[in-house]
Amino acid sequence: MLLGVATIAVGCSKKNPDVNKATTATTVVSGKPLPAGALDGVTFINSGTSVIFNLYAPNKKSVSVIGDFNNWTAGASYKMNETPDGTRWWVQVDNINPNQEYAYQYLVDGSLKIADPYTEKILDPANDQYIPSTVYPNLKPYPTGQTGIVSVFEANQPAYTWKVTNFTRPAPKNLVVYELLVRDFVATHSYQTLTDTLNYLANLGVNAIELLPVNEFEGNDSWGYNTNFGFALDKYYGTKNAYKAFIDACHAKGIAVIQDIVLEDQFGSSPMVQLYAASDGTPTSSNPWFDPQITHPDGVGYQLNHQSAATQYYTKNVMKYWMQEYHIDGFRFDQAKGFTQTVSADEASWANYDASRVAIWENYNTYMKGLDPTFYVILEYFAVNSEESVLANQGMMMWTNLSTPAQQATMGYAATPTWDISGLFYDGYGFTAPYNLVAYFESHDEERTMFKNEMYGNSSGSYNVTNIPTGLAREEMAAVFLMSSPGPKMMWQFEELGYDISISQAGRLGDKPILWNYTTDVNRHHLYNVYSRMINMKIKNPVFATTNFKYSLTGSVKTVQLLDPSANVEIVGNFDVVSISTTIAFPYAGTWYDNITGTSITVSNVNYAMTLAPGEYHVYSTKQLNF
Repeated sequence: MLLGVATIAVGCSKKNPDVNKATTATTVVSGKPLPAGALDGVTFINSGTSVIFNLYAPNKKSVSVIGDFNNWTAGASYKMNETPDGTRWWVQVDNINPNQEYAYQYLVDGSLKIADPYTEKILDPANDQYIPSTVYPNLKPYPTGQTGIVSVFEANQPAYTWKVTNFTRPAPKNLVVYELLVRDFVATHSYQTLTDTLNYLANLGVNAIELLPVNEFEGNDSWGYNTNFGFALDKYYGTKNAYKAFIDACHAKGIAVIQDIVLEDQFGSSPMVQLYAASDGTPTSSNPWFDPQITHPDGVGYQLNHQSAATQYYTKNVMKYWMQEYHIDGFRFDQAKGFTQTVSADEASWANYDASRVAIWENYNTYMKGLDPTFYVILEYFAVNSEESVLANQGMMMWTNLSTPAQQATMGYAATPTWDISGLFYDGYGFTAPYNLVAYFESHDEERTMFKNEMYGNSSGSYNVTNIPTGLAREEMAAVFLMSSPGPKMMWQFEELGYDISISQAGRLGDKPILWNYTTDVNRHHLYNVYSRMINMKIKNPVFATTNFKYSLTGSVKTVQLLDPSANVEIVGNFDVVSISTTIAFPYAGTWYDNITGTSITVSNVNYAMTLAPGEYHVYSTKQLNF
């Protein structure tokens, strides 16, 4: 080991400090400058036989590095240098075996032991024991006699060779996103099994998969929103190379990978929280990243202050790391509305226009698009339309939750506006960019629509929505309308099979049964086929991306009309539980093909009289559509 300034012969790190670092006005007379090229966390030099450790920790009195390389003893040779500006601590350690994994921690002010915030792998004494070797082979044992979460580094990590290096992302206008939680999608909760299951999703036709958070979160059995490390992949689903192989396999099938990520807050085991925490674990006012108190009504962890230079620096490095290390195609940002310092007492005030929040997201969007112009930036925002439209018109995609009106419609309760699904169309939000509204009827956060049908569905005479085949047929009708409106769409896992286990079973965040046997049920398989046909029609026919449309989605009979030089489409569905005689305004007379039943009708009068049975729906077009 060697303490002092070193000449860097070879630098190797995934984190690149290419955004402004936070600094303080402190001047450390005895400070030693950080060696040129030394990045956050660990930087390997001398062919991996030496490591420079670099921790951002302003105003601390002392920091040492301890680990496998020094028997976890904070000797004088491992005391870290403070930089002249008083913000960073660094030390070089030599005699490292580049082919060996090492565990390490930082010892701060003689008592606090933390993992490296920039580590790409952690060892957790409370949770690693429950990760099977089939999911994560040869996991390094937790170091004997130590406490707390530890970091891991290895200079010569097992390399992954990408097979697909020229993937072209689907255009947003054609994007169909399948949101899933690995834990509740495949019983092994592993990337390997998920990769082996891709044909199911490819046959469905979706062209993007959105994974709930995969960076380290507290515990194993979780949705992943209780994040604690921004750069480390959670081991409960597998190794780094297994995740890369999954992404590679998705790209080979034309499927983009979107990663749900939490950068609004972190939880108590985060080293960034612990570095500046009060006795009760909450961040103090001296914490450069976190607010002492949450500013909005939906906070759960400790809120990051995105007006802080330190937080912006960290956030951009996290973004860049996942984009470049794993070749992902987009982020869905959880609770993006929380990126503000404006204090809100309730949901209504939190949703009000916030210019400071807009500026933060414009900054981050510019940064990501500067790295990769076609990268998807999806925001869970739910603010006023005037604010969302500013961001959407700059290319950011906004989530829109239509679960409540969609469920009222599938259950068959005729009440306006509660079953109005007009929110499928971007024009109602003031967006001028047509393809930046991600509409959905189900997500990880919402009750399952088929569960609502079976429990609470309406009825009239012999027609009863609680009857499973009837409820599934109404799910087909909902799928038709969801996929017909222009712009990106999202569906939750197994929505295409009418998954009917309540979100509340075993607790909201608890494990849910994985019912692959649903694929053999005739009615559920038919729902899958309708989803597949609609998804493929949406992607393969330009008319579904038209900006020339009309819709009437407030009444019992709902209609969508799409006009394009390539074809014209008229979609009709009766969401009531009784038959309805009505007149449908077709744009042209002539033959119209039903792309679901394979039949056709002759429209002699553009005001076409129809009697629709309850739950009856049609996808008419002036020519047979591709699917």
